[in-house]
This record gives sequence, structure tokens and C-alpha cells, in this order.
Amino acid sequence: MGFDDMVLNEKKLIEIRRELHKIPEIGMQEFKTQAKLLEIIKELPQTYLKIKTWETAILVKVSGKHAGYTIGYRTDIDGLPVDEQTRLPFSSENSGRMHACGHDIHMTVALGILSFFADNQPLVDMTFIFQPAEENASGGKQLYESGVLNDWMPDEIYAFHDNPQLPMGAIGCRQGTLFAGTCEIHARFIGESGHAAFPQFANDMVVAGSQFVNQVQTIVSRNVDPIQAGVVTLGHFEAGKTGNVIAGSAQIDGTIRALTQDMNAMIQKRVRKIAEGVAATYECQLELDLHQGGYYPVENNPQTTAAFIKYMKNSENVNFIETKPAMTGEDFGFLLSKIPGTMFWLGVESKYSLHSEFFAPREGAIIKGVEAMTGFLQIRQNEVEQKSK
Repeated sequence: MGFDDMVLNEKKLIEIRRELHKIPEIGMQEFKTQAKLLEIIKELPQTYLKIKTWETAILVKVSGKHAGYTIGYRTDIDGLPVDEQTRLPFSSENSGRMHACGHDIHMTVALGILSFFADNQPLVDMTFIFQPAEENASGGKQLYESGVLNDWMPDEIYAFHDNPQLPMGAIGCRQGTLFAGTCEIHARFIGESGHAAFPQFANDMVVAGSQFVNQVQTIVSRNVDPIQAGVVTLGHFEAGKTGNVIAGSAQIDGTIRALTQDMNAMIQKRVRKIAEGVAATYECQLELDLHQGGYYPVENNPQTTAAFIKYMKNSENVNFIETKPAMTGEDFGFLLSKIPGTMFWLGVESKYSLHSEFFAPREGAIIKGVEAMTGFLQIRQNEVEQKSK
């Protein structure tokens, strides 16, 4: 069976992508997106399919010829609070919302793969996960911890992220960490405001906050192993209202990025120690929230990734590129901390970056992604079947 003969061929997939692109929604609010996805999924052959929902997520089980092993495939479905400026004829119809991270491409490829296996019964069971809230609320962690996945839990799992820097349709991957783990920093120092002429009667939080900012800069230079990687960025500092009033509070927000969970935890520990030390030194109150949620490092499993890279390298129809780690975050890292699996890049060749209001991925990548993954998943099912005998 050729890809042109699939229920969702390339022409139909591009139409679907454009329909999804028009209706971006923020995480855990993807109601129209869920409805559209369910409509499409229910139009597929249903012989091997079972469908269930949780919040705005959709899970689809494809019953294989032989039970006992399950391969998972996950896509995220949410958009971003970005005002689209592409002027495409299928631009976002939701003001201030855009699929600026390419999750419309992710969903469409997932539907293409699901379409193939709905028509061609897999050797083993498959679980397709259409996951909400990747961008804003650790949707992967929420879904996993809800228990909704328990009955259809994958033994291994796969997902991709589109990459505007890679050629259209190229597959990028690597052993080890693909994306960093992230952690939000929210620090509030509370002292006492007062008149600029009488500092002895106040407790200046501009000074305290500035010391926190300066000391945090020593973490990467003095606590992180020089041959490893870590980033601490403080992007927001707000204190005071006017120049002749001593600020009684300071709000500082930022982010931690690290390629391993151990490194992320170490940096979090140092941020906390520094914040507590500043609060003690300046005799002020501290409110500190270090929020990681489900944004763990995306650490690819050695076995599944070796099989994936071997197939992609040896496939005549795949342009495989070994990529370097990136400091971007992805909540698929949480699922990979629970289920062995692999995340990869799909090239979409755009001159604009992810999260840009002008981001416009090339749609020719969709069918290339579908072809590469259906080919790999068929081979992978054969390998799993042989090992179980």
C-alpha cells in the first residue's frame, strides 16, 4: 500500500494541518483542537482502534496482531500566546494565539502515522497520545500522573519536534540528551520601603536583589563542571516605583537549563542557597519558587535510539543528520524519565525561529516525517516480535 492510497494522503494531511493551524489554543484549553482531532480520528478505519479522552487529551490504542508489547507515539497539541504575523491564507483565527512552535505539524504527522496503522494492523499494540499543555503546564506529567495511560502504557515511546534550521524533511537525532531540562525561578525579596534620604529607617530590596543577581552568576562559572553544560538566566527584575523612595520589595524571575537532571537539581540547590543567604544577610523575607514541573531533560534511551538511528542512517529516503544538544525545553523529558524512548528533530526549513510570529514551516516535511516513522515503526515492531520469541 502506497502513501497516496492512505486514508490521509499528503494532500489531505496538508489540508488538516491548515485547519489545525487556524485554531491554536493554550494548554488545557484545546477544546476545538480536541474536537477536530476526534472528528478526523473517527473517520479512519476503526477495526483496530479504541479511543479515550482525558481533559483535552486523546489516547488511541491500535490493537496489534500480537498482544504483550506496546509501542507509543506522542504528539503535543497546544499553541502559544503569540499574535501571528505570517499573513498566510490559513492564519490563526484566534487573536493572540498561534501555532508558533509547530505543534500543528506535530499533530498532522501523528495523524498520518495513525492513519497508516489503522489501515495496516501493526504486529504489536500501539498507543498514540495527543497531549495537551506542553508549552505551559507540563501536560505530559499531568497525563501520566492521572493514570489514564495505565491500561495502554507503552513499553517504549517516540516523539519529534520540528526544527526550522534543518532541511525540509531531514531527521535529526543523537544518543544521550537532545533537549535540556528547565526550571523556572521566581524569587521575591521583601524588606521595608522608606524615604530615600533616610536609608537607616528602611531595608532596600534593590540592593538585596542586585546581590542575588550577581551571586547567581557564579553558579555556572564556579559550580558547574566546565565540560558539562548549564545556563541560569534572570530575565526579569522589578523593584520600586520612583527614584526617591527606597524599594521595599524586589521580584526576580528567570530560568535554569541543564542537560542532565542531576545538573539541574544541583543548580536549583545553589540558587536556593544563594537566595537564602541574601535574605539572611539583608535581614529580609524570601519567597522562592523553583518550579520544574515535568520539564526534565530529554534523555534518549540508548537501545531505542540506536535502533532509530540505524534505520534512519540506512534508509535511502531519509536525510539523517546527527544533531547537537539544545538548551530548549520539552516536557517529553518527563515521559522519557518513565518510559524508554527516543525524541528526534524533523526539519521544516524556515528562516524564522520557533516561537516567532512569522514562523512558517514547509509543509513538504509532513509526508516525509510520516514515511520515515511508519518505515521505522514497522521495522521496530519486527525487532520486538523477534526478541519476544
